Amino acid sequence: MVTAEPLPYTALQHGTWMDEKGFKRTCIKEKGKGGGIYQPVYGTWAADFMLRQDAGRFMLGKYLSDKKIPWKQRRRLGMVVAGNTPSDSFLTKLCKMQLAGYQLCRIARGARNETRGIDSLAAETHGHINSAGCKGMATIVTAAHHSIWRHLYDSMHATQKPKSKLKFVTLDKVSNTSTLWRREEFLRICRKEELAEKAQDIEVTIPVKKSHEARCNFDPGSFSENRYWGRRPDGVAINEALQIVYILKFKRSTDRDEGFPEVKEAKANEQHKSIIGALKATFPKWRFEQINFVVDKRGSVVESDSYTKLKKLDVQEGKKDKLFADHVTQVCEAHNRVIVSFLQQVQGGAMLTTEGSREKP
Repeated sequence: MVTAEPLPYTALQHGTWMDEKGFKRTCIKEKGKGGGIYQPVYGTWAADFMLRQDAGRFMLGKYLSDKKIPWKQRRRLGMVVAGNTPSDSFLTKLCKMQLAGYQLCRIARGARNETRGIDSLAAETHGHINSAGCKGMATIVTAAHHSIWRHLYDSMHATQKPKSKLKFVTLDKVSNTSTLWRREEFLRICRKEELAEKAQDIEVTIPVKKSHEARCNFDPGSFSENRYWGRRPDGVAINEALQIVYILKFKRSTDRDEGFPEVKEAKANEQHKSIIGALKATFPKWRFEQINFVVDKRGSVVESDSYTKLKKLDVQEGKKDKLFADHVTQVCEAHNRVIVSFLQQVQGGAMLTTEGSREKP
């Protein structure tokens, strides 16, 4: 039997993870059973994640305790929260298998007849499994991102204050900047030609991806212009009466470190700084602001930050709690779909657990 650290998972089962004293009591009790009472009470990353406040943990706890949800589905998420996901990387640390690189990456390279060695393969970690950077998981991970955001976007629109002048656009699908400037409400702000001039000044200062360098070197001017008009905000809301435009961005990330929201906020702002910068420079009378919604892949959402942003978008006060709860549920459900897809691909629907058995999705 694999001797994985059981303490955080035991605390989850006992419902003590939001109460630091109760959490410590559970950890000490479990340590006592194993004769290790003089060792540290709990590990750092898992415990910090579980005890961190203002992150919607109570909603995540309710999801994990809901017996209407299949046990295997809750178990998968609980193991991830406790830091015990039985990936190749985790099992290698426990000396239960030799690290042979991420299986889906190996399969993808084989399909392309690549001959690079195993050492160059990405490690099979929970983060990589949930990354669109993996060719084998990109489609399902992208679909998870879109489904969570579309549900939140539609929910915010449906729960707006009745007299709100704020209009959500692109409700049917995500639109790039070029498509947005075919709409009358945006053409009333400024002409596309005016915006293009200011946008190019900002675009030339933004680093170019290595895969795009050849195109940029061939025609830098056209490349910068096309990159700007091809940028795709996840959503846009406009209030013509108050002259306000909100550019909305959604990020699904990993809440491993406490400062992850700030890191992802900065990354999201960098992605669309040319949109905001060009608009402000072209039409300074209007207010242009980017609002980012950041969630953890495991169901952690910073509560106070979310409520502040819902208020800005004129969501009714009495409907925020249900909207937030439904949002966390959507994040958890999307995580399960990603993990089930992974299991189906790597081992025909089976995966090693920390006890050495195989789990079926």
